[in-house]
Amino acid sequence: MELTNCSVQEYRQLPKHPIILLADNVRSMHNIGAFFRTADAFRIDSIILAGISGCPPHPEIAKSALGAEDSVSWTHADNALDRTKRLKAEGWKICVLEQAHNSIPLQSFAPKGDDLKLVLVVGNEVKGVDQQIVDIADYVLEIPQEGTKHSLNVSTSAAIALFHLYIIMNK
Repeated sequence: MELTNCSVQEYRQLPKHPIILLADNVRSMHNIGAFFRTADAFRIDSIILAGISGCPPHPEIAKSALGAEDSVSWTHADNALDRTKRLKAEGWKICVLEQAHNSIPLQSFAPKGDDLKLVLVVGNEVKGVDQQIVDIADYVLEIPQEGTKHSLNVSTSAAIALFHLYIIMNK
C-alpha cells in the first residue's frame, strides 16, 4: 500500500466509513486529540464529544491531533446518553467498548449487513462508559488483555477498536 497525503479539503470530500466515535466524558485533551488522529487515519464518519469531553480548538488537543481536528467532522453533545438514544433510534448500532459481564471479545465481533452502521462509545478514563449507555448497547466489546493491569488508555483502546471496525468495513 502506498502512503498518500491529501489536503484537508480533499479529505473532507472522501467517502467515510459509517462509524461514529462517541467520547463519554473523556477528560484528557491528549486523549481527545488522539481520537481525532485515529479517526482521520481510518476515515470514520465523525466524532461526538459528550459531557465534559474537551473540544477543539484547544492547544492540548492540537498537540496530539496534529491537524486532524480540522479534517474530522465533530460535534459536542451535552449528554452522552441522550445522544446515544437518538443515534440508536436513527438505526445506528451502539457498540460500547467496556469490560463487562457477557462482553464480546473484540476479535470475535463481525457484524454484517444492517449492523454496519456503528457508534463506538468509549468512556471516562476512571469511570468508563456510563452504565445506562452500557445497558442500551447493541454490543459490548472488550479487548482481551493478559497483563497485570487489565486496562488500556482510552485513546489506545479506541484506536485498537477502530482499526478492527475499519478492517470489517473493508472486507
